[in-house]
Amino acid sequence: MIPKPISVSFQMGDGREVSLETGRMARQADGAVVVRQGNAMILATVVAANEPRPGVDFFPLSVDYQEKFASAGRIPGSFFKREGRITDSEVLVSRLVDRALRPLFPDDYRCDVQVLISLISSDQEVLPDALACLAASAALAVSDVPIQEIISEVRVARINGEMVINPTRTQWADADMDFIIAATQDNIMMVEGESKECQEADIVKALEVAHEAIRGQIKAQAELRDKAGVTGKREVVAPYENEELKKRIEAFASDRIAEIAKGALPKHQRSEGLKQIRTDFAETIAEGELTEDDEPLVKKYFGKLEKKIIRGIVLDTRSRLDGRQLDEVRPLTIETDVLPSPHGSALFTRGETQSLTTVTLGTSEDELLVETAATSDYQNFILHYNFPPFSTGETRPMRGPGRREIGHGNLAKRSLAQMLPNAESFPYTIRIVSDILESNGSSSMATVCAGSLAMMDAGVPYPKHVSGVAMGMISEGDKYAILTDILGDEDHLGDMDFKVTGTRDGICGIQMDIKVDGLSMTVMAEALEQARKGRLHILDAMYTAIPERREELKPHAPRVVQLNIDREFIGAVIGPGGKIIQEIQRETGTTISIEEVNDRGEVKIFASDKAAIDKALAWVKGIVAVPEVGETYEGKVKSIVPFGAFVEFMPGKEGLLHISEVSWKRLETLEGVLAEGDTVKIKLIGTDPKSGKLRLSRKVLMEKPEGYVEPEKRERRDGDRGDRRGGDRRGGGDRRRNDRGGDRRRDDRGGDRRDNREDRRPRHENNDQAQQQPKQEDNNDADLKL
Repeated sequence: MIPKPISVSFQMGDGREVSLETGRMARQADGAVVVRQGNAMILATVVAANEPRPGVDFFPLSVDYQEKFASAGRIPGSFFKREGRITDSEVLVSRLVDRALRPLFPDDYRCDVQVLISLISSDQEVLPDALACLAASAALAVSDVPIQEIISEVRVARINGEMVINPTRTQWADADMDFIIAATQDNIMMVEGESKECQEADIVKALEVAHEAIRGQIKAQAELRDKAGVTGKREVVAPYENEELKKRIEAFASDRIAEIAKGALPKHQRSEGLKQIRTDFAETIAEGELTEDDEPLVKKYFGKLEKKIIRGIVLDTRSRLDGRQLDEVRPLTIETDVLPSPHGSALFTRGETQSLTTVTLGTSEDELLVETAATSDYQNFILHYNFPPFSTGETRPMRGPGRREIGHGNLAKRSLAQMLPNAESFPYTIRIVSDILESNGSSSMATVCAGSLAMMDAGVPYPKHVSGVAMGMISEGDKYAILTDILGDEDHLGDMDFKVTGTRDGICGIQMDIKVDGLSMTVMAEALEQARKGRLHILDAMYTAIPERREELKPHAPRVVQLNIDREFIGAVIGPGGKIIQEIQRETGTTISIEEVNDRGEVKIFASDKAAIDKALAWVKGIVAVPEVGETYEGKVKSIVPFGAFVEFMPGKEGLLHISEVSWKRLETLEGVLAEGDTVKIKLIGTDPKSGKLRLSRKVLMEKPEGYVEPEKRERRDGDRGDRRGGDRRGGGDRRRNDRGGDRRRDDRGGDRRDNREDRRPRHENNDQAQQQPKQEDNNDADLKL
């Protein structure tokens, strides 16, 4: 029997309530909590190994967030109809939680910890990513897994000038600032988000608002922990240390490490120098002098010593590993249009970091489908970030993009997206690919810069350049140093690293990880201001390289023409089974997309050749055009029948050119006059009132022969067919043929039916169904039977 679950709740404001519950689900996990807001429910579980993983020098924490399609009453669209590996969007949420949780664990903690977060019930208006870290932290809080503090995470968005915590999906669509912020009771730990050129002061305000909301969530988690009866955490066994070995390494290596740190050496030369110190120290160790437990400590002590010495040098001398000043950006080299075939390209080099970035313009058919439990959206802006091993002089298997690549690419994408033109003015799918060719820090910011340059080179109507810079901070007591454009080594040894992107007018994206307690908002504001100056320095170089976008797309880039049509014509353009649109694409060499937008059909025609677009456009216009009676057209004979010819005079529009309307002369057959495939000039003279077929005439465009006498028109009676189109009746005695080629003036026995015609008329006049039974007397009616 399941005991009564334990729960607490808190208010989010404007009537929204969030509840935390434990003890009902996943009871064999070390900790399990269900977070609920509205109909959204998230289950978070945590399990930690009891023994450290042998042979590792890192904390083996794994965080996986997944949205179950059943949570929204959906079946996955994959071949196997089940959830597979987590998607990119789920990877991004997992990273947000991982970056917030990782600093909570003790140093040197080496036990495997697995955090699994599942969306088990979805609410269309609740954004689950803002609740994922709350659920994970609560699961850790009610477990005995040794975390040092409780943490939480919220979304803060600026909507109509107001900061809103965890907005609804509808509200979120109107936000011009969107940040996910994680914090403990006293310290901001992680920030990530995007904005429409907000100011540095806006970031600080968002942090303050978010931190206040987080404190309320931490209080609720502490209350749940106390209700669950958790009084302590499992004991963490202190790792083995060898103080004598540590002092020996410090005495041997300190001066040599300091010499290399002050040498302003290139990355690989510095790395080789530090490696040589370790090799030299190993030669001083006699065989068998170190135990099996001592051997891993050598690497550990060297790493800590290098970090300590380099940090001290930066704080004391205000100079850096490569000799730069604290606020100095590495040398920049910028080239555009470096590749002849892509639609846009740029090579951006900053110091020892280099990105080769391309832009490809595609059609609506190239849009990316992104599915979550609650949404299914098509995206017309795609950015892929690749980090091959040669960029750092290493070898490793190529297994596709990892979480790091996905995260770095997402930051660049969100930043560049702020300046994109809307789909109405530039109806292309844009794909950016950044290949990192060299890396020594801040390759994601190189991607932002190169992406902006490549789009300008491609002719994308990009109004402003967007650049990015990676920042770091080292602090010790009251001393701190803020570093602009950090190196890879500086990233590892700092207490804070953050990346800021934006234009000259404001911030477009930010990503921040803080590893130190007690960082004041004053220092935060100073760091943001220094980042702004670095960003502007890079922007100046970018504007020098290419001040504005190219006026025209590259000659080999696809052109697009957009046409809006009435929704009732969408089917006509597509055709049965796509027959018409496929024919247009095949015959013109274009790509055409059609979708219904606001009760209108939106047709987009793509091709590199203008003539092909013009041909396809004329074809589509012809399909949706409405023929006008009295207008003259040029048509093509599609088929010949005994009583005339069917002529296509507009795309998808055919009419009957009756044999009597071909010439002023009386014709028994069209043989020798017209043939299939002939081009003929005709005039639309009307529409059959019963069949709706279009009636065409060729002879009305020809000069009437001299002395031509109009044929007598037979007197119409009520029982006669109302449609008497064309032809010389000559008193009703002409020999017209039916659709089988027979003489309709004779009955089946060969008798002359003329004498019987008048006898039948009175009976038809008294027959109520006469109007519904067209007579076979007139060859003009043959087309009505088709």
